[in-house]
Amino acid sequence: MRILVVCGAGASSTFVAQRVRHAAHDRGLPYSAQAGTVRSLPNDLDTADVVLVGPHLAPELEWISQDAATRGVRVVLLPEDVFSDLTGTRTLSLVEEALGARDPRGHRRSSRTDTDTV
Repeated sequence: MRILVVCGAGASSTFVAQRVRHAAHDRGLPYSAQAGTVRSLPNDLDTADVVLVGPHLAPELEWISQDAATRGVRVVLLPEDVFSDLTGTRTLSLVEEALGARDPRGHRRSSRTDTDTV
């Protein structure tokens, strides 16, 4: 599964992406996680299965979700306290919970595209 973490400038998303990537690796999951920005999102969506949107971008969620839906990409609005998840395990759990339509190895079970607030 390819995870894209989006924030305004790319700084906070870099930390979240790195933590999620390490948490997935520690569990033996073949997930990748990259940081992106709102500005790079139109291009980055083509290489993502799920987009984690920073809580400060909640006002942008509607257009992000619409753009992602046209490409079959799930969108998850992260909670306000996401940056306190220092190991990434809670964020990874939120992603997996939101992506209940995927098997443990990250493969699609259905083509359902929704937006989740976790």
